[in-house]
Amino acid sequence: MSTYQQPLVSVLMTSYNREGYIAAAIESVLNSTYANFELIISDDRSKDSTVAIAKSYAAKDGRVKVHVNDSNMGDYPNRNKAATYATGKYLKYLDSDDLIYYYGLEVMVNYMEQFPEAGFGLASIVEDERPFPLCIPPKEIYLEGFGKSDHFGRAPGSSIIKREVFEEQGGFSGKRMIGDTEFWLKIAMYHPMVKFPFDLYWSRVHENREAASSYAANEYKRLRKEVIEAALNHEMCPLSKPEINRVRSSLRNRKIKNAILGNLSPLKKIFNQ
Repeated sequence: MSTYQQPLVSVLMTSYNREGYIAAAIESVLNSTYANFELIISDDRSKDSTVAIAKSYAAKDGRVKVHVNDSNMGDYPNRNKAATYATGKYLKYLDSDDLIYYYGLEVMVNYMEQFPEAGFGLASIVEDERPFPLCIPPKEIYLEGFGKSDHFGRAPGSSIIKREVFEEQGGFSGKRMIGDTEFWLKIAMYHPMVKFPFDLYWSRVHENREAASSYAANEYKRLRKEVIEAALNHEMCPLSKPEINRVRSSLRNRKIKNAILGNLSPLKKIFNQ
């Protein structure tokens, strides 16, 4: 008989005024086929019934733990706060307006356990040449990330992270909107990454999400450029100078292409009338 014990996973759910969504998010975790988890909810001083809903689940299931911040911290500082309560081997972020499919935790953990050298895992585009799971080193993460795979554009819900590695890297910087991209760039300098399929969780689209804010529309491109440049200039960047130059050239060409397509959009509307 196998003596293997499933490692504890800390599912981290940050919340702020999510009374319309958080019950479904919690239930999606509780319905997981992977049972050895703790669900840590870190509320950022919600003004609605979010906390009351979360506590109603905590009263029924000891794996659910609810914490309320002393003051409103903001998105990424609250993600870091949630991680301070974690005791699991792995950290699995799930936003309080999203859902994880019943098989999602099990797939992520089982894939990570196959590669002890990996520090984190991200949902990735399927390859024609190799099946998942795959574990790739820092240089390959960077080359793919700035190529067709766009690893650095993944949201925290697409990830699973070893807690010791998260703590070693100091967690998220706290920068609004761009904290996930910045963290993937940083952690990928030092640790291999496991690639697993999409469709392990569902990201809800609604008008109150951060990606739909005016801040995102005005600042995201600038912030993304800043963190990418910082990573490419970092002494631990896994790419050679010629590779960095190729990445910069590719990013410039992509920017030009997107600008051209953006300028053509009004013309397409006219011709389609």
